[in-house]
Amino acid sequence: MPGMTAYGGFFELGCPKKGERVFVSAASGAVGQLVGQFAKLIDCYVVGSAGTQEKVDILKNKLGFDEAFNYKEELDMDAALKRYFPEGIDIYFENVGGKTLDAVLLNMRSNGRIPVCGMISQYNLTQQEGVTNLAHLFYKEIRMEGLIVSKFYHLYPKFLEFVLPHIREGKIAYVEDIVEGLESGPSALIGLFSGQNFGKKIVAIARE
Repeated sequence: MPGMTAYGGFFELGCPKKGERVFVSAASGAVGQLVGQFAKLIDCYVVGSAGTQEKVDILKNKLGFDEAFNYKEELDMDAALKRYFPEGIDIYFENVGGKTLDAVLLNMRSNGRIPVCGMISQYNLTQQEGVTNLAHLFYKEIRMEGLIVSKFYHLYPKFLEFVLPHIREGKIAYVEDIVEGLESGPSALIGLFSGQNFGKKIVAIARE
């Protein structure tokens, strides 16, 4: 499911072109890590954000992102994005929402695309954060569209045709976060909302 989400969201809604500038928030997540790698396969410039230096290092050194940064160390997200995208962002793959989305809107290029996969920063808030820069959607003619993976199920054969050769050639890596035992389930779920995982969080009930 993360693979199909990344494939459908990036290629069908993001409509990427070679050489475009791509920003992936929550890039160490199950979907984000694949979006970044898919973008690199078509020669895009890719930057990801994550919540620890360890995750940043994995994004850059294992998964091939051009750059990555720890958003928790950035006091000004707008300034951070201008540092990594001095010419602006063509595609923002949205997984976080809130202040990150607000800053991204300031840094999008004309005719940019924003596939919206999730908004993890907002899920457990009693009142969601307001986004104040939405006017940039029409100033810059940006297309922002939400997605659910079931929308792309019909593309599954096309997805396999794309992804399997790259996996065999070692051009796509995938990191999973596995914990042992059913008793680990509740803490594993809670950890998703504080960024404790890298990749898909899996609870291994039994090894046989």
